[in-house]
Amino acid sequence: MYLVLIAWFYVTLMMAVAEALAPNGTVLGAVVTFVLYGLLPMAIVGYILGTPARKRALRAARERERDQAKAAASAAEPDAGGHAPAAAQPGAVTPVREEP
Repeated sequence: MYLVLIAWFYVTLMMAVAEALAPNGTVLGAVVTFVLYGLLPMAIVGYILGTPARKRALRAARERERDQAKAAASAAEPDAGGHAPAAAQPGAVTPVREEP
């Protein structure tokens, strides 16, 4: 993609130089040639050719946000596994239920 844009830039730059150095050419004509034949089409083509990369980056960002939201939701519920809690640590006092 970039090779085409660099080549296009070079060709339009040479066109602008030829326009400026021609016996009946002007610098204004060279600038207009460079902008209208070079920069404007290169910007459009670069935008179109960069669309797949932008879509991939957007999709990756959405997946990252979704994964972070899942991680935050699972962190909010630490004992959501459905299993009984682990045994008390050694030396810890086990709570005893008292009858009212």
